[in-house]
Amino acid sequence: MWVNPCSSQNRVAMHLDVVDLRSFYYRTKLGRSAQRAISDKARGIWPDVSGLTVAAFGFSVPLLRPYLEEAERTLALMPGQQGVMPWPAGQPNMSVLCHETLWPLEAESVDRLLVMHGLETSENPPAVIEECYRTLAPEGRVLFIVPNRAGLWAKNDATPFGFGRPYSLSQLEAQMKFHGFDALGHAAALFQPPSVAPFWMRTGRVWERLGQRLSNSIAGGVLLLEVKKTVPAPPNRGLPEALKKPQRVLDGMTSPVPKPV
Repeated sequence: MWVNPCSSQNRVAMHLDVVDLRSFYYRTKLGRSAQRAISDKARGIWPDVSGLTVAAFGFSVPLLRPYLEEAERTLALMPGQQGVMPWPAGQPNMSVLCHETLWPLEAESVDRLLVMHGLETSENPPAVIEECYRTLAPEGRVLFIVPNRAGLWAKNDATPFGFGRPYSLSQLEAQMKFHGFDALGHAAALFQPPSVAPFWMRTGRVWERLGQRLSNSIAGGVLLLEVKKTVPAPPNRGLPEALKKPQRVLDGMTSPVPKPV
């Protein structure tokens, strides 16, 4: 059973441990169910990443695997406070340990970026968002997955989504706008209750389908916000308006008259 050392009544920003995250998503029924629901929604938002560079920050590898065969390059960034694990299993390692606000990536080198368990647990969310902006290519996109403040999962300490700061959609959109991102669309996932009771586990897919029809942001356990990097247009350094009668250099001078010999 997942144990959260921080009470939901008084949360502080703390990174989760990679061992606990791996155990939840890969070794528990509830974690695998959550992985499937979020991954299906993310895949629907980005159905094709052929020829693109796809990176993930936080603990987003459960969502990254479907893109391995399509993307030109795939990389998983894991913050030092969380720890790192080799990924993907049985293949050459594509994960790297990094400082949460200083990634080993060149500026404008990423086309698509997934962020899960990386923003709500950060001690410096604005710096994380700035690093997203720095490394993203012009017109690149980020998909932020965060606990929904209004959802049941953020109120339950038995899963990773009951950890850190939950967000409302308006809060998340405001932060992205402040840092130069345009919101393209939002969605929600994890409509089944965070319970391991047999009934809820058996009917998890049903609740996901029903939830998608009834609510796109309120009842889901997590919010998904897709944003695009906006690049300011270069300043216009030309004349403010064209001259209808451009002045010539010699205008105003009389034609030279030959001097008599």
